[in-house]
Amino acid sequence: SAGLELSVNNHAADFTLSTELGPAISLSCLVHNSSQAEELLWYRGDGQVGLKDGNRVNISHICISPVNESDNGVTFTCKLARDKSVQVSVILDVQFPPRLSGEETLHVEEEKDVTLTCNSKSNPQAQSTWLKDNQSLTLQQSRHELYQTSEVFRLSIRKVHKSDNGTYTCVVESPLGNGTRDFHLIVEDKKPVFPKEAVIAAVVVVTVTILFGIVARKDTFLKVW
Repeated sequence: SAGLELSVNNHAADFTLSTELGPAISLSCLVHNSSQAEELLWYRGDGQVGLKDGNRVNISHICISPVNESDNGVTFTCKLARDKSVQVSVILDVQFPPRLSGEETLHVEEEKDVTLTCNSKSNPQAQSTWLKDNQSLTLQQSRHELYQTSEVFRLSIRKVHKSDNGTYTCVVESPLGNGTRDFHLIVEDKKPVFPKEAVIAAVVVVTVTILFGIVARKDTFLKVW
């Protein structure tokens, strides 16, 4: 294989191919400087792609259709079958506007903690903010906490008050478009808490009373028996 080279879409070295959702992508691998028939292999990540006869000798084509979000960041590699060190890779950079999801309605008891989770996928990564009732949310350091990754944007509220009732909007902005998702937070009245100690004490008192009653009337029970 000395002197043999490959190219993918006229690139002789590894490269990144930017594209968008939907339209098909065609990748063509070509052997250069060959004096005989050379078999080619294609890989998607670590998995080998099945090729039909007539599409694997000296030149080989694969088609990705339709392009979707799961193709973003995936590496496609063309290799020479008899010497896999001869190869060229292409990384797909699939760009798409924000796509949001998350639980829309949350019920929480007053003085409990709650977390609103806005799942956001986009490429390039977008900027995220929170609104409350269509107004900028004023964050209180002691009560609010934000957490963000490339795919998750969370708002945590400690010990919610009735004033926290309302509609929270996750706003995601990217060069390819914006996205919003509403989260309805319903703060319910605090439920009365019965002390465990009092309940246990009451059960003990009732049980002892019944036992004493049985003992006091044991003669009557024995006569009936």
